Amino acid sequence: MDRIEVQIERLGEVGLKLRYQVFGDLDRIRPPDFEHAGRTDGLWRSTCFEAFVKPEGGEGYLECNFAGLQWAAYRFSGYREGMVEAAVEPCLIEGSARDGWLSIEIETGRLARPDLPAPDWRIGLSAVIEDIDGGISYWALAHPSDKPDFHHPDSFALTLPPLEPA
Repeated sequence: MDRIEVQIERLGEVGLKLRYQVFGDLDRIRPPDFEHAGRTDGLWRSTCFEAFVKPEGGEGYLECNFAGLQWAAYRFSGYREGMVEAAVEPCLIEGSARDGWLSIEIETGRLARPDLPAPDWRIGLSAVIEDIDGGISYWALAHPSDKPDFHHPDSFALTLPPLEPA
């Protein structure tokens, strides 16, 4: 695999639009499942794409995993603490693989509470890529420790400000 590119934008006060693109020899990658849809745990064990979101200055965060048409979402009260299933569902998941690239586009449901002001969000974007031999590579905006740890506070390397009022 050569590289991964991600486009991200806020959808209103509470959602995100994400587009992950993987470039390289796709014949060497175990692709995500584009046939079976729905909430599925353990997606990180194979090829999947992840977004971690927390309000600026906050300890709690949201983890969203997407693998083809399967997805999962969890809320944490702090660093790897207090994990519960989050009531977040994607509004849209589309994907395709062809001619040396794989693309998956996601529009999330509510990531934030609509009754709270929309702060800057700290974002961690990552991917787990499994090759056809079972090898795993970990991709992220930041790897703050020797081992991949997408939950690490320093992995939230992107600041996404709230939308400007229209």
